[in-house]
Amino acid sequence: MVGYAGLTSRGQLTIPKKVRNELSLKSGDTVAWTVVDGLLIGTPRNLEFADLAGFLGDPPNGPATLEQIDAVVRDAVGRQLVGEQQDAEREGAG
Repeated sequence: MVGYAGLTSRGQLTIPKKVRNELSLKSGDTVAWTVVDGLLIGTPRNLEFADLAGFLGDPPNGPATLEQIDAVVRDAVGRQLVGEQQDAEREGAG
């Protein structure tokens, strides 16, 4: 889909109605803007966490409880922090 928008003197763009409808954008939604290789990329940030349910398919070991999810996230964050600490220690020794 292609849409065109003119830039106002105040630096504002109006996203064309067809594009807004395609992306389910509504008044008050946020769009994250990124420049990649000279291209302006607008990414809607209007998703709710619940909208992502099932996005990756069914879990291999069945549904997880919130407690199980929290435990996995804590473990992953802990491993990340330990890895960063080890990297910093290696850089300090070198």
